[in-house]
Amino acid sequence: MNILYFDCFAGISGDMTLGALIDLGVPLKYLVEELGCLKVAGYGLRAPRVQRSGITARQAQVKVRGHEHHHRTFKDIEKIIAASRLNPRVKERSITVFRLIAEAEARVHNEKIDAVHFHEVGAIDSIVDIAGCMIGFEYLAIERFAASAVPIGGGFVQCRHGMLPVPAPATVLLLKGVPVYDPGIQAELVTPTGAAILAGLCESFGPLPPMTVRKTGYGAGSRELSEIPNMLRLILGDARGAGGTDTVVVLEATIDDMSPELAGYAMERLFAAGALDVAFTPAYMKKNRPGMLITVICTELEQAPLTAVFFAETTTAGVRAYRAERSVLARRESHVATRFGRVKVKLLESAEGMRPVPEYEDCRRIAQQKGVPLRLIYEAVAAAGLKQLPAKS
Repeated sequence: MNILYFDCFAGISGDMTLGALIDLGVPLKYLVEELGCLKVAGYGLRAPRVQRSGITARQAQVKVRGHEHHHRTFKDIEKIIAASRLNPRVKERSITVFRLIAEAEARVHNEKIDAVHFHEVGAIDSIVDIAGCMIGFEYLAIERFAASAVPIGGGFVQCRHGMLPVPAPATVLLLKGVPVYDPGIQAELVTPTGAAILAGLCESFGPLPPMTVRKTGYGAGSRELSEIPNMLRLILGDARGAGGTDTVVVLEATIDDMSPELAGYAMERLFAAGALDVAFTPAYMKKNRPGMLITVICTELEQAPLTAVFFAETTTAGVRAYRAERSVLARRESHVATRFGRVKVKLLESAEGMRPVPEYEDCRRIAQQKGVPLRLIYEAVAAAGLKQLPAKS
């Protein structure tokens, strides 16, 4: 599984992300050809190599021919992307990022999303940056996104509305739920586009997640910073086979006044909202009432939406939250050959070697098709695993 980590030590912007993707190996010619599907003319894209503090990076540069004065709305941009011949997932991700920016700007200016006109967002270079990044992610077959904590900078920046504080109001809204810090630099380190890319794609924020690093790419910003190199580092890795430790959030509530039917539905909703695991534990509460402890494990990014599900779908009046470190075994998907056919398994790697864990749904399907007990499928997987998988070396 390909995972991409945004190492935002100097912040993030759309052009920095695009430059880093090109440095990672996304061919510039391929990007230009794919961007041609948008039917947006009047620009050129180049990515020269530059240096920041001695580190070589790519700087994505969109050169607009003439002057771009058209103020596009989100609906205008959505139509352009939807009508293009781009890959469906590229379309979906591009529209998601633009929608996040539009919603943030609408809230800042107290307008409806359809009424907001964005010169900055609607300009050709923004369309190229965002769509180009999504094309690059698809080219690299990225399945998971994660990012570091984000430095936001300070000071003021000149926009079409006048002088705005840094980070810009829309950027602050887009970074809701994202860990940020002040590096003491008086400059705009995170643009709305960069913040929207993180908010729209990343499922976790913090230290580098367990992975096997394959390649790194650097994208340079347009300005030179005296304090630090103004660039974004993207780390491309393989999450398969990468065990180790990570940090999760544990949410829990004890409940003694809810029916089992509601509890079952609440579990479904919690999983649908992104929970990594949900468990019910019998508990005796005050006045000797039998109840249950609902425990949810999730990433930090999913804490807020899952807490909202707790309050919406259960009768609890409070939810406890704390962080926990967990150790995980390296894992990957595979198949083992059994007398019932090939069965899908998760391979867990430990000091003793590989251990196959049958995929329940696959085993269930085979058991129903063959008319045999599910237990026999599990036993066949265990026996086949001993013969076919490597033991401890």
